[in-house]
Amino acid sequence: MKIFIDSAKLDEIEHAYSSGIIDGVTTNPSLIKKAVEDLKKKGQEIDMRQYIESILRTAKGTPVSIEVTEYNYQGMVEQGKSLFRMFNPIANNVCIKIPVNTSFEAEHGREFEGIRAVKTLSAAGIPVNCTLIFTPEQALLAAKAGASFVSPFAGRIDDSIRKESGVIFSKSDYFPAEGIRNGKGMLDDNGIVSGIDLVRQIADIFRKQGIKSEVLAASLRNARQVREAALAGAHIATLPVDVIKELLSNRKTQEGMKSFTADIIPEYADLAKER
Repeated sequence: MKIFIDSAKLDEIEHAYSSGIIDGVTTNPSLIKKAVEDLKKKGQEIDMRQYIESILRTAKGTPVSIEVTEYNYQGMVEQGKSLFRMFNPIANNVCIKIPVNTSFEAEHGREFEGIRAVKTLSAAGIPVNCTLIFTPEQALLAAKAGASFVSPFAGRIDDSIRKESGVIFSKSDYFPAEGIRNGKGMLDDNGIVSGIDLVRQIADIFRKQGIKSEVLAASLRNARQVREAALAGAHIATLPVDVIKELLSNRKTQEGMKSFTADIIPEYADLAKER
């Protein structure tokens, strides 16, 4: 499973890429705006276009998702093409993020706008990351429209199930992949019992149908959920830097380091320095 960093902070992205295990970046306008504003507050002169170009250069050879801000078909297509034309020459790694459905409420009249935009941009040879996916059906149609990546939001499904069931929780709380039960039976969202279950169902459908689009598990909150996304068949997990660091952390490793350090023999350490 590939690991993307979900961030627009250039220092975080550079630090993560220095590890050699990062395979891409996902951003959104809010993350970019906040990152630039934070730097300006520190007295730095930042040009947003140049800032995005720096992210693309840092991630050269791996995809970087840049999201549109329009929400009608024509606007998304025009903006998607403009962003691709503007930024892809920098490192040839731009992917345009398009919401699967831009309606603000049921039967809002824009149900097909996102999918149409995915289809048009993909047909033009522009890689698309179809985002805000919360059902296997949405993922299936996004793939059918030509999306390179489909992004199910696992953590937000967990939040929704708990909220609608009256469960008091913190977003960082672990939610079991197999779901949870209360006195009325298994809690679910239209047959989805957890965010990881959503990822699993999408991955199963893609495998059985021979679909080439990649499942990009998003909104993952902790290391265990990342492990479960890998077991569920996700091709990619996009993670904040803190969760990436958590993947490497374990108290037994820390204990071992203390023990190994205490046991180092000076003569052995000197041997290792010899050329």
